[in-house]
Amino acid sequence: MITPPYLQKGDTVAIVSTARKNIDDNLKPTIDMLEGWGLKVKIGNTIGLDYYQLAGTDDQRAADFQEQMDNPNIKAIWCVRGGYGTVKIIDKLDFTQFKKNPKWIIGFSDVTVLHSHLNRMGFESLHAIMPVSVARATDEAKNSLCTALFGEKLQYTLDCDALNHIGKAKGELVGGNLSILYSLLGSESAIDCNDKILFIEDLDEYLYHIDRMMMNLKRNGCLSSLKGIIVGGMTEMKDNEIPWGRNALEIIEDTTKGLNIPIIYNFPAGHIRDNRALIFGRQISMEVTAEKSKVVFE
Repeated sequence: MITPPYLQKGDTVAIVSTARKNIDDNLKPTIDMLEGWGLKVKIGNTIGLDYYQLAGTDDQRAADFQEQMDNPNIKAIWCVRGGYGTVKIIDKLDFTQFKKNPKWIIGFSDVTVLHSHLNRMGFESLHAIMPVSVARATDEAKNSLCTALFGEKLQYTLDCDALNHIGKAKGELVGGNLSILYSLLGSESAIDCNDKILFIEDLDEYLYHIDRMMMNLKRNGCLSSLKGIIVGGMTEMKDNEIPWGRNALEIIEDTTKGLNIPIIYNFPAGHIRDNRALIFGRQISMEVTAEKSKVVFE
């Protein structure tokens, strides 16, 4: 996997929207934070555009992202928010210049489309907080993004969750939002789980949808080929009038039953305030004991 150059003071970060519009959200906390890190900020053309739910038309959003990829002065592209819409522009993008001069692509949720696509191309990317969530993010979440962007050592030690599966594993970290990963299966951007460590998280889904998506991963052979699993926030799940009978974590536990691999549950990443940065495409080691869980990025 190719690692984009780490940032240095004086570098410029572009903020764009690949999906939902950003009309009313105040970006001042984000700009202040980046400038406090010694970075410059460029606001993309899509910030402020209003096309129904989206930040401009597909062509406008693709053109803005393309401009930032092709601009040699931009060292990182930070997607302002998720929602839906990144998949509608992915096939419009030309990665020719990006391959010559890669840069960090940052975000989560709907940005999983870009993470998975870049992973299949052989490039690392950053699953982390987005500009709209900076004001409510924990210090740990913000500091982890800074640590990752500037190339410092990234690692996490957590208390053990009761559902965890004890064990050790080393492998490349892939993943993102479960719903997006599910939607990409069968496409050029589909996740490759072979000998990987999978991270998943999700928001605002019906519980039976979680079961459906996990069963799809299982039947596609994704789960049986994994070295480990990290489960982040499964946030604000919904149920039907007749209950499904299991919560999201229990559904994942049931679907992964029989896999002889370490699993970490309730990892601090996803649609939660404490959304810690993860470097997708990076080799990691994970160790799960009865007391602690440790994840180290190599």
